Amino acid sequence: MSEPRGLSSASLVRLVAAREISARVRDKNFVISSIVILVVLLGLLGFQVAMSSGADETRVGVVGGPAGLEQALTAQGEALQTDVTVVELADEQAARAALEDGDVDGVLLAEDGPELLVEQSAGGTLQGVVQGAVTQLAVSEQLTEAGLSGLSAPEVTVTPLDPDADADGQRVVVAIIGVGILYGLLIMFGQFVAQGVVEEKSSRVVELLLATMKPWQLLAGKILGLGLLGLAQVVVIAVVGVAGALIADIVDIPGELIGTAVSVVLWFVLGYAFYAAIFAVAASLVSRQEDLGTVLTPTTLVLVAAFVVGIQAASAPDGTLATVTSYVPGLSPMVMPVRQAAGDVAAWEIGLTVVLMLAAIALIVRLGGRIYAGALLRTSGRIKMREALKAERA
Repeated sequence: MSEPRGLSSASLVRLVAAREISARVRDKNFVISSIVILVVLLGLLGFQVAMSSGADETRVGVVGGPAGLEQALTAQGEALQTDVTVVELADEQAARAALEDGDVDGVLLAEDGPELLVEQSAGGTLQGVVQGAVTQLAVSEQLTEAGLSGLSAPEVTVTPLDPDADADGQRVVVAIIGVGILYGLLIMFGQFVAQGVVEEKSSRVVELLLATMKPWQLLAGKILGLGLLGLAQVVVIAVVGVAGALIADIVDIPGELIGTAVSVVLWFVLGYAFYAAIFAVAASLVSRQEDLGTVLTPTTLVLVAAFVVGIQAASAPDGTLATVTSYVPGLSPMVMPVRQAAGDVAAWEIGLTVVLMLAAIALIVRLGGRIYAGALLRTSGRIKMREALKAERA
């Protein structure tokens, strides 16, 4: 088939891409889904703000200390509108065990100079309660002693057992939310690609299109156009989410938040290219919208499995399941962003995953393009992939 005079392959692909973008921007389902995603995202941000502004409860462990320490901690909690529960602990070993088990938010070691042990980081309320109580007791003690020329309050030393845990936790939460949005967008735009292919086949529009261009040009234009639209949407979602989290002061690590969001966006590009080609090829095998479900179900199940494994990777980023699936094309766009956020992933691992995804995309586009070309003009029911390949060769 010869190309239209004066139009190169790139020009034809751009025309199809522009047509797809224009059609979807005017589509009510696309507009409504975009608004719903943004509303849900803003709702999550509002929920986090409401939760963080509620009444605080703090459990403070105490090892040793002068008489009246418990009363001082309780009084400081009342001053800061925080319910303080004091837990007496035998020694530092018991204190560390209580922290690791989550029984207390912090432990005040008062025997050898005030020191506050925390699991991750000392929040402003916890540190304020402890510092205020220690200061109050020190002032009272010094006032009762004769010969003191001035009053001085000892500074509480904060010693986190895991100083990076707070940052890791926030990165993981951002990655999980991002993977959830990524999953939804891949499903949505994959469906858009598939529905567009079937609509063109059933209405015979594809016959007119293939009179002026080759099948691979039509396929490339569809994937490119909807891909650019999907990329724009995920970027807008990421910008709104990051900006909202920073403005609402939900996170304390803007650099880590932005890095994780960028990682999710980049994995969307690879994931979309992979799944869009599969959805388009699968849709070319049928001629009615009613038959789409049967050919798209296997790919949809793979996406669901990838999403589930990605969520599981948050709790065990170095586990065998998460590690192996982060290299598997199709699963890796959901798993690798969470592994990156939840643990230390070497640069070579990310590079290998990207290379494997690119190789898989190239293979699918090459083989899928042949199936797409052979099946596109077959409008009499469902066609098997073997028959489509035979038709393409003929």
